[in-house]
Amino acid sequence: MKLTDFLINENATLREALVLVNSNHHGIILSTDLSGAVTGLATDGDIRRMLLQGGTLDDRVSLCINSDFFWETPSTPRELLLKKLDSRMRVIPLLDANKHLVSIVSHDSVPTQKEEAIYARARAPVRISFGGGGSDVTHFFNEQGGAVINATVSLYSHATLRIRDDQKIIIHSMDLNETLTADNLSAAITQAGCFGLIQSLLKTIQPDFGFELFLHSDFPMNSGLGGSAVVSATILGCFNEFRLDQWDQHELAELAFQAERLYLGVSGGWQDQYATVFGGLNFMEFRTNQNIVHPLRINPDTLLELEESLILCDTGTVHDSGDIHADQRQQMFHQDIRQQVQRNVDLTYRMRNHLLRGKLHEFGLGLHEAWKIKRKFSSKISNDNLDKIYTSALVHGALGGKLLGAGGGGFFLFFVPPFFKHQLISHLTTEGLKVTPFRFEQEGLQGWTVRERKEHKET
Repeated sequence: MKLTDFLINENATLREALVLVNSNHHGIILSTDLSGAVTGLATDGDIRRMLLQGGTLDDRVSLCINSDFFWETPSTPRELLLKKLDSRMRVIPLLDANKHLVSIVSHDSVPTQKEEAIYARARAPVRISFGGGGSDVTHFFNEQGGAVINATVSLYSHATLRIRDDQKIIIHSMDLNETLTADNLSAAITQAGCFGLIQSLLKTIQPDFGFELFLHSDFPMNSGLGGSAVVSATILGCFNEFRLDQWDQHELAELAFQAERLYLGVSGGWQDQYATVFGGLNFMEFRTNQNIVHPLRINPDTLLELEESLILCDTGTVHDSGDIHADQRQQMFHQDIRQQVQRNVDLTYRMRNHLLRGKLHEFGLGLHEAWKIKRKFSSKISNDNLDKIYTSALVHGALGGKLLGAGGGGFFLFFVPPFFKHQLISHLTTEGLKVTPFRFEQEGLQGWTVRERKEHKET
């Protein structure tokens, strides 16, 4: 459809107007002034009536032009245009602010939604681990097989990704309170600073476009909640939204592992990456040939009671999980330590069965046993202050608990029977420790896209 087939100068003749009507096949013409602005509309019927009333083909078309005609703007919602066409309107001109013709809408030609700029968002939850830690490292499960049990909770890492028109890369991290700016991917990956994890991810992903990335988390760094894996998953989730062939959950977990463990060189296991990507309460088995995530079907009442029986306590101290895992790796060469890890695996199977059967008292005692085993993995896992916090928690009602993550600081997780919960919370608060509320999160990594104009620029 040529727009010029609809436009005629208001001083043109009826003969010229009929030629255009015959050419555009829509039965209308639009008159314009010297500036090209549309001044009115005439239908083929209007022209015929004028001729029947004594007009001639050489009369000016302005004599039958209707200046009070219906038109819309290019920003008119498509829904409204469809409703107008469905209300016996044949043709709708679309005029800009200067009343210049932009498009013609008809039954045979309704504009489709143009592809607009979008941005991607993603969020991923942290995990709390109940048992099996240490058995998810490759050098252990390659020989003996590993198993862990964990659950994701309602503390998240968040990311927003916007593609740029150039190759420039800008990364804003509220967690680091820093911004990385680089002219291209190579410069971003090699730039010195505190963005090592994110740079390792970029090396893994190899995006072929410039972008701006915004990051923030609901939890402190080095908290023992698997935070680095959560941040990695969130970033991967954003980039995944721009892929035609999207990574699946296993691939996302593997990419996060690759970036942190292989490229960045931080020692550790596999469970954090799988936990945050898959989400929910899971029993995970690790073998040389494959890792398997088993979602646990827990009775809803049991799950609610477990949630209410757990207390997440921030010790206010950070830890270096990579350093602790490296020490554990060295300790793992000792047969007695490998035996302790195997005890932890066996315990994890029992704790899984306690959950499935709703035996939460036994599950709480299992947490206590898991902590006693874990403390033997490395001298870096606990210290006098952490031991004091744990022992006093038991005195004030906790049935069991464990330090989350590699150890050395971060968060304690305590299991407390219902009628002692207030007592334990009051004690922890009095000691200057922070109790962090949470709920179980059944969803893992979530990513989505948003039209930027629709969400943030329209009024």
